[in-house]
Amino acid sequence: MPYFFESVETVPAGVGFNMYDTCHLSWLLAFVLFTVFFSVTYKKASLEKRKKIRILFVILLLLDEAVKTAGLLAIDGYLPKYLPFHLCSINIFIITYHAFKMHKICGIYLYTVSIPAALCALLFPTWTSLPLANYMHLHSFTVHILLAAYPIMLTYAGDIRPEIKAIPHCLALLAALAAVAYVVNLLLGTNFMFLMYPDVGNPLSWFETNWGNHRYGFPVMISGILLVMYLPVYILEKWRK
Repeated sequence: MPYFFESVETVPAGVGFNMYDTCHLSWLLAFVLFTVFFSVTYKKASLEKRKKIRILFVILLLLDEAVKTAGLLAIDGYLPKYLPFHLCSINIFIITYHAFKMHKICGIYLYTVSIPAALCALLFPTWTSLPLANYMHLHSFTVHILLAAYPIMLTYAGDIRPEIKAIPHCLALLAALAAVAYVVNLLLGTNFMFLMYPDVGNPLSWFETNWGNHRYGFPVMISGILLVMYLPVYILEKWRK
């Protein structure tokens, strides 16, 4: 494993993977199986066991982030870009809070934001330069699997109940987090939440190429995500009435 302790900044070209090759598809299959298993297990569990499962996810997420940080520090590769201001990194701490408090709006936010954000990262990974036998490769896939699986699991079990009327609250929280990330970007020259430019492989790059600015893609993608996430909720509410 000659490239295990490399980062995207130091790994040589040509040793990574391609989108939707065997490696990538295997990770996606692992995500589906992992999510189905825990969703079914969580739904059948008692309240006490549900809390233990939520805490297990918190431990795994925090450990995943800690291993990433320790590994980067060990190879003297910890850069400002690795601070936890990306959307998915922030969601680690929101999940940590939610796992203990079961805050209603936080739960709906995780359904609205964490699921599509983590799925987007899994479907369009920006770490394709890293080979399978690399700790940052392993971290990047496992952390996003956990970030997507947690709210899917709780939604399936009914512990998270998305409500259309809560969408403004979710968007307000997202906007506040983006504002903080933007200020950090200006101060440190980083690209948290892809607010400054789209990484290679990011769907926002299409808007950069075709519309001249990738930021035009944010309202388009957010609108599309809300439609996908809440159209079933709207139909179900109408059916129940």
